[in-house]
Amino acid sequence: MRSWALDAPAELPGTPPALRVWDTATRELRTVAPGPTFTMYVCGITPYDAAHLGHAATYVTYDLVLRLLRDAGHDVVYTQNVTDVDEPLFERAAETGDDWAALASREIEQFRSDMAALQILPPTHFVGAVEAVPQIVDLVGRLRDLGVTYDVEGDTYLSVGAWERFGEIGHLSREEMVTLSGRNGGDPDRPGKKDPLDPVLWLAERPGEPSWPAPWGAGRPGWHVECSAIAQSTLGEVIDLHGGGTDLVFPHHEMSATTSCLATGTWPFARTWLHQAMVGLHGEKMSKSKGNLVFVRHLRLEHDPMALRLALLAHHYRQPWEWFHDDVLRADRRLTRWRSAVDLPAAAPAGDVLDGVRRHLADDLDSPGALAVVDRWVDEAIRVGGPDPTAPALVRDLVGSLLGVRL
Repeated sequence: MRSWALDAPAELPGTPPALRVWDTATRELRTVAPGPTFTMYVCGITPYDAAHLGHAATYVTYDLVLRLLRDAGHDVVYTQNVTDVDEPLFERAAETGDDWAALASREIEQFRSDMAALQILPPTHFVGAVEAVPQIVDLVGRLRDLGVTYDVEGDTYLSVGAWERFGEIGHLSREEMVTLSGRNGGDPDRPGKKDPLDPVLWLAERPGEPSWPAPWGAGRPGWHVECSAIAQSTLGEVIDLHGGGTDLVFPHHEMSATTSCLATGTWPFARTWLHQAMVGLHGEKMSKSKGNLVFVRHLRLEHDPMALRLALLAHHYRQPWEWFHDDVLRADRRLTRWRSAVDLPAAAPAGDVLDGVRRHLADDLDSPGALAVVDRWVDEAIRVGGPDPTAPALVRDLVGSLLGVRL
């Protein structure tokens, strides 16, 4: 599956500090320590509708990580999946009368357009579940051979109890896990399961649904195994950083990690787990199931995408927040001031601005703090100007390269 095209960020002078982020699994701030190549996996969309602000906030967060690592000179291999075969997609296609594959293709193209407009750097690997079926079949086959699976009416389930470290990512009680499993795509009450938490790896062929051949019977992949297979095939057995929204901590990330670790015997699946907090609207989490969505494509009709990106950057990734239309109006005004400042013939020296933005972003992606650093320089530049003719260009470059805002 093709990704989207975007120009590479401008190279900046100097050396940034090491990046620290909050690790969900260890529940502490950890310094990201890249080796020769840094690997990152971020869970992608299920393409039955357009990207909303919750998606945009998530991908802006991991885009910051990517930009900071590249600014530090690291080679980053980044994979993002697309769940282009799943129940929500089939249900929406049935509602609209669309072919499910055509619906997925249309929404993936809209997603590409939205991401490019928001200046989100493309992943190295952009992989759909459909194209990854051979890798998924191979992974499920290995797990079956290891004896950690069982069948219920032709569907293949994974025994999570076979992995002694199950639960070490989310640190939830069993009662909490059962509740979340039922709420987020699991089937804890299905008769015949050995454990309510066991996830389905392979669903046997069903009338009206797509299926693919497998040695144990035709069918299609379960959700969690998709990410395990795609991550392993593109990034290896252990990933440096794995991410997504906080709603994916359980069951999706816990199950994906368990699936992968059982297949390889290797711990951890990811050295760092980074999660984006939820964005709300009208007092509830913004989600497709609730229907309380603000779509990126609609906002792009009335606002510069860079203002939308600034509105998202004004919130720290670990703090849940609620969207109000005033957010983008304030961002519109900020964008206008920033562009006015970098168009000046000269301004105050901007070396401290570069250092300050890098320092805030390296400190657990403190994007609000980074915006404030630029605001202070902009205010002074507009008010009194300055002697340095190179400063406006440096601010333009650093804002574009580190914050992803094109001025």
